[in-house]
Order: sequence, then structure tokens, then C-alpha cells
Amino acid sequence: MTPAVIRSTGLWTPENSISNAELVASYNAYVERFNAEHASEIEAGDVEPLAPSSVEFIEKASGIKSRFVVDKDGVLDVERMVPNIPARENDNISVLAEIGVKACKDALERAGKTAADVDGVIVAASNMQRGYPAMAIEIQDALGIEGFGFDMNVACSSATFGIQAAADQIAAGHARAILVVNPEICSGHLNWRDRDSHFIFGDVATAILLEREDLGHGGWKILGTKLKTKFSNNIRNNFGFLNRAERQTGDNKPLQNGAPKDDKLFVQEGRKVFKEVVPMVSDMIRGHMDELELEADDMRRVWLHQANINMNLMIAKKVFGRDAGGEDAPTILDEYANTSSAGSIIAFHKHSDDLKSGDRGVICSFGAGYSAGTVFVEKLPA
Repeated sequence: MTPAVIRSTGLWTPENSISNAELVASYNAYVERFNAEHASEIEAGDVEPLAPSSVEFIEKASGIKSRFVVDKDGVLDVERMVPNIPARENDNISVLAEIGVKACKDALERAGKTAADVDGVIVAASNMQRGYPAMAIEIQDALGIEGFGFDMNVACSSATFGIQAAADQIAAGHARAILVVNPEICSGHLNWRDRDSHFIFGDVATAILLEREDLGHGGWKILGTKLKTKFSNNIRNNFGFLNRAERQTGDNKPLQNGAPKDDKLFVQEGRKVFKEVVPMVSDMIRGHMDELELEADDMRRVWLHQANINMNLMIAKKVFGRDAGGEDAPTILDEYANTSSAGSIIAFHKHSDDLKSGDRGVICSFGAGYSAGTVFVEKLPA
């Protein structure tokens, strides 16, 4: 067996960005209108008034300062507060495939490779645009790749799960190279009228090119991968094809505050998630380090899932045994917000070129499920 290496990564970023100030202005305008329209019910105690948000609240809670989105106007429109992403005809490339292709082309260019060098595509993301045909097969077709493609969803951990799946297939001789693609339009599953979560997500697409080690130079040797899942209801999204059956039978509940029912969008118990996920991920990383016989001093950098700056700082501290951040555990949260499966890959993409041959680190994701994945890597000579 010939092991796989991470040869390169690719990134596509939307043109439009929403600052916290812009988001708060839109949300607070909605709050003011809602409270005015329901003034009598609020006074009678039948309806809870909505509380306004603030830039300070968002930054303290998350570390997020802005987020990229595919449609800015639809999100900020107080009458809508949902991205406007028109449906496309079936003979046009779908939205997720389009942005995934752009990220793949970036990864291929950075590695000096072409579609002819690739045998497979895995789309690993938290939300798929449709059930079938697989988004991966559409991306495969758009790039002109001969071989195979399939989709997989492990929420925010999808990228690390996809990396292990690709590496295993390459090592088994099933492919020379595989593109793992993470197209995330998180703005589409976010309730922009919920004060506790409306600021969390952004849109982006990333790609990771894994290749048989003997077919090129440079990149990152994979020292080891590990995956873990544990069921929890604390991060959930109940939207799916059976929702149509609910509508047909009349079993679905009415809209809440003018927005779709909360559990058909992203919903979480943030404090419970923090309390349970931080020790789970910290122990997983440290345990994997022990298996690989790595000490904290052997670790140059950790590229963590970008969900919350406070979570990342605490996990990094447990990994390094000291206060860590900045160069040790780079963040892209302030600019990109939470981009689900793509977050750790963006951090790796933007903050790995400066490392030298032999430097080691870990790409780590964690999220709904609960799910978590670790990919320990070592920089190869160019």
C-alpha cells in the first residue's frame, strides 16, 4: 500500500460580507417592528418581547466580527431575512456544485495538477442541496474527472471524515487522487431572526486534494486519523424530505415569529455544547497524540473547527498545556464566522504555508452528532 498525502487545499470565498454592525441594525429593526406589532399581547403577558442584539454581545459570545454570504441583500432585508438564492433549471450547474468546482480548481492549481490526475470526488458538507444525484457526481462531471463521486454528511466534522475516507481509499489502491470538497451555504439553514444564533454562520467552499505519496512532491504527510461520534440533541436541524409529508398531512406547526419552525433550521443548546464538546475534543486530541507518541512540544500548530473563539482557546490550552492562540491555534472566525465543515480547512489553508519541512500539527473538527475528527500531519519537503 502507498499512503496518501494532502497535496494542497483550495478556497472559494463569496464577494459579499456582512459586518456585525450591519447584521445588528437589521436584526434590531426586526425586533422593534415585532414588539410594536405585538404590543398588546406583550402587555397582556401572552407574548414574550424580543430583546435587541449588539455588536459587543456577538463578539464577546463568539469572536465573530463579520461573515461572507452568497446573498447579502436577502439576509439584511427586514421583510425577508433569508438569503435569496433562486432555483436553477436542472440543466444548469447547481449552486453547491458551482462553488465546489471553484474551490477544487484552486486546489488543483496550487498543486500543479489537473482533473486528469484525479479519480474521485467526495463532497463532505453539513447540508446537501438535494438528495440525489450526488453533488460529488455533479462536481466530478463539471471538472471532467473519470472515476467516481459520492456525498457524505457528518455536520461540522464532514471534512475530517472525508479526509480519512479518501486517504483509506487511496492507500487501498482504489484511486490515485481524490478531491474532498466542502461547499457550505450555511446562511440557508440559519434562523436570522433568532438572537442567540443569527450571527453564527457564513458561506464558503473549500477543497482538499489527497494523492498517492509517490505521485508528486510537497504537501503534508498524514501521520494518523481518528474519528468519533456520540449522539446528542444539543445541535440539531430537522429539515428533510419528510417535511413535505408533514405539510401534506397538516401536521406541521405554524411559523414562529414569522420564521420557519425553529427545529427545521439550525438550533443548539450553546452552553451544553460548550460544556460537553470541549473536554470530548481535548481528550480526543491528547489521546491521539499519545498513540502517535507526540508531545506538546512536537506540535507546531492546531487548526481547529471555527465555531467559537472561547472553545478554541480552551481546547488549544489543553493540547499545548499552556495558554495558546494566535500562531499556535490560528482563527479565521473574525472574518469568516462559523463555516461548518470548511472552518478547520480554511484555517489550514490560510495558516500553513509558513511552516517548515518536519513541522507537525493537527486538523481537528467537531460539531453536531456529536462528531469529531483529528488528522495529524507533517510538512513534507517541497
